[in-house]
Order: sequence, then structure tokens, then C-alpha cells
Amino acid sequence: AMPQLADPNFRRAVVLVVHHDAESTFGLVLNREVELTVRELCESLDFAWNGQDATEVSWGGPVESNTGWLLFQDGLDTEVEDEHVSPLDGDLCFAGSMDVLQQLALRPPQDLRIFLGYAGWGGGQLEAELAQGAWVVAPLSPEVVFDVPADEMWDHVLRAMKIDPGTLIATAGVH
Repeated sequence: AMPQLADPNFRRAVVLVVHHDAESTFGLVLNREVELTVRELCESLDFAWNGQDATEVSWGGPVESNTGWLLFQDGLDTEVEDEHVSPLDGDLCFAGSMDVLQQLALRPPQDLRIFLGYAGWGGGQLEAELAQGAWVVAPLSPEVVFDVPADEMWDHVLRAMKIDPGTLIATAGVH
């Protein structure tokens, strides 16, 4: 998000667009967390989490905060049906299935993010925001998704594109 984007939900947000077509856009805010561990989430769903205790759940966006979404690197040894997992780029995969979460909770991979809620736009809405200059479009980077701390992500993404965040100026058009 550009610095002038007024919506507090998206102040300095880094959003991964998972799906976009003429009717809608679905994305996950990558750089927000909720005060909930994955262990607490899994226990509330009555199954065990075999990963690290401190693994945090992320806030995916303001829409349907009771829904869960997963980003992980492929190559996992799971019994999950392929139709529940969507490849995004390279080994990066997306899922929104409880079955996938249960499988991943048994043997959590190194690269796994769990989100509650999502960011959504109606048909043409994101395009209008892009035309108004509300967003900077950046390339997808699994390293950013999994390795960059949330509080450093916005700055990191801009600097990786050779943009100094201090030089961003509010102008119309796609950035």
C-alpha cells in the first residue's frame, strides 16, 4: 500500500493477491499478526499442533475473520487431495481447507503461514484503487512471505524494488 492509503486496515500493508478476475480479487495481508498462536488455534479446533509453540497466526484481512487460509512451500508429505491445494508460484501453495490444516499440523513444514480473514475487492474495485495510485505492485517473493519479519516487510519490499520509501509521492496511476 502507498503511504497515503487512508484505510487503517491497509496502512503500510503488503498484500499477496491470491486470486484476481473480473468479478473479484482475493488477497492476504502478509504483515499483520493476531494475538493467537497456531497451537491455540489448533486446540480450539480439537486437534494437535506439532510445531513450535511460538508460531503466530497472521491477520489476512478484514473480511470474514472466522475463515482460515494457509500459505506453505510444496513438497510436503501429506495425504491431502490435490484439489484442496492451489500452486501460486514455484513451490508456494495456497489452501483454505481444514483437512490441509490438520495434515500440516501433524508435521508442520518450515515454511508455513496461517491466516485468519482475508482482503477482498469487488469487480473493478482493485483496478480503481491502482489507477488512483493507492498501491505499489511488487513481484511475488516466497522469501518475503516466509522469512521477512512483519514489521520490516513493507520497507523491505519497496527497497527490493530499488524504491526508497521516503521518496514515495501520492500520484495517480499504477506504480
